Amino acid sequence: MTYCVAITLNEGLLFASDSRTNAGVDNIASFCKMRMFERPGDRAIVTLTSGNLAISQGTINLLMQHGRDNSRLNLWNARSMYDAANLLGDALREVQRRDGPYLLQKSIEASSWFIIGGQIAGEEPRLFMVYTEGNCIEASQDTPFFQIGETKYGKPILDRVIRPATTLREAAKCVMVSFDSTMRSNISVGPPIDLAVIPRDELRISLHRRFAEDDGYLQMVHREWGEGLRRAFAQLADPEWVDDGHPRSTAP
Repeated sequence: MTYCVAITLNEGLLFASDSRTNAGVDNIASFCKMRMFERPGDRAIVTLTSGNLAISQGTINLLMQHGRDNSRLNLWNARSMYDAANLLGDALREVQRRDGPYLLQKSIEASSWFIIGGQIAGEEPRLFMVYTEGNCIEASQDTPFFQIGETKYGKPILDRVIRPATTLREAAKCVMVSFDSTMRSNISVGPPIDLAVIPRDELRISLHRRFAEDDGYLQMVHREWGEGLRRAFAQLADPEWVDDGHPRSTAP
């Protein structure tokens, strides 16, 4: 399993992914699920992956291989992020056509999901989620973030905090809490956590930081958020135990 999240804000784009993969509780490994493509001043693009690791890696490798062929549309000459998202979807379909039937023979899922976002000179920053079928949707003012992988534990804090006007620094803090909540409830998600930021109109990746398990900030978030939740819970008023007289069945 994995957990990845990306957010589009007025200030720019933020991406984060965990690094844990597992094929059972006794076979845990770490693989980076974030790839960055950057030509400063022209374009900055980040992808996040979830699902079958071989399919995900094959898709990204094929996308990079196509990028070396200037005679075809690729990530380096695409004129829009929508084109980039479709290129990713096309590569995913190609890998699934090649490997999918063989995986199916062994009852292995060939599904992978992606998030791709960035900014290309001449257009606004844009963020897309690419489904395992290869089609995509774009984030909006009403839905400014995407998640893939183990999404349910980290979503509540994002729903409460993230708005287009949220700053990149506030969003980064919110994302770290989202990861802490997910890791607290699901052992298949774990560090290192990769975080990347693309500020609006800078056309570059201004920050890429990796948070290891013993990172001081990651440990602080875990400690302070847990203690803060317990304090907030303790301050809530207890419910009033008033019988409302609702009819009930009684034993004969």
